[in-house]
Amino acid sequence: MGKTRIHKNRFVTDSLIEEYCTWLHGCEKSKDTILRYRYHLCSFMNYLNGRSVNKEIVILWKGSLREHFAPVTVNGALSALNGFFTYCKWLDCKTKFLKVNRNTFCSENKEISKDEYQKLVKTAYRNGKERLALLLQTICSTGIRVSELQFITVEAAKKGKAEVDCKGKVRTVFLTGTLCDMLLKYAKKKQIQNGMIFITRNGTALDRSNIWRDMKGLCSEAQIVKDKVYPHNLRHLFARTYYNLEKDLSRLADILGHSNVNTTRIYTIESGYSHVRQLEKLRLLLPVDNRIPILL
Repeated sequence: MGKTRIHKNRFVTDSLIEEYCTWLHGCEKSKDTILRYRYHLCSFMNYLNGRSVNKEIVILWKGSLREHFAPVTVNGALSALNGFFTYCKWLDCKTKFLKVNRNTFCSENKEISKDEYQKLVKTAYRNGKERLALLLQTICSTGIRVSELQFITVEAAKKGKAEVDCKGKVRTVFLTGTLCDMLLKYAKKKQIQNGMIFITRNGTALDRSNIWRDMKGLCSEAQIVKDKVYPHNLRHLFARTYYNLEKDLSRLADILGHSNVNTTRIYTIESGYSHVRQLEKLRLLLPVDNRIPILL
């Protein structure tokens, strides 16, 4: 695991959290992971309110989280905490994760459809937001993460593929000919000769929060529920569309950059309503003819 310090006093402090985050950076954890861990650790520190850490307090905090957040969110916080305890060698303070049963179907309220996606793109174009429209199509047609947009460069568009480095893993993301043409025409229009295509006026990568805000801004006019409009949902739409066409889960896992195919299974889950529509297509029910008596 590398060199760690043994802390005699079990007090969580700002400096100790920063020390741990610096260590995570040295372990090549992603920026988003470090920010997320820092957030959860600061929340735990505020909960402690100056008290020393022990297993009982950890369990109480875990219970408090369960009252306000979904199990997946709680487990994310516990993952940050357990990693921190391992670093500090407070191993007796580590706690178990909540058991989460894998849902067979997802809520239709959280699933964005291809029709809704197209409405978002058309609304963006109609409002003169060409960059946003192209960004939506890039994510949805490649399945990349919003953090991976930085690898969509002029050079990548010319080659027809991007080398994406995420979480220490490098994978090749292929770009269709149509997408490459769209990206290069946009770059030429904006006088972007090399490097990242999706940039601010200052030439820096677009901020995730700004992308979220701009996407949410389309919802009212496009008449789409805001809860289902965010970048990662476009990645899920890509995954469902690809799987419905190819039925190749292993290949999809490679495309998405998943090391575990079980993660990919989550991406291909559809709503219960979609399942019902599939059942109806089987046409295995016979309508009752009231003219024919039914003998019991």
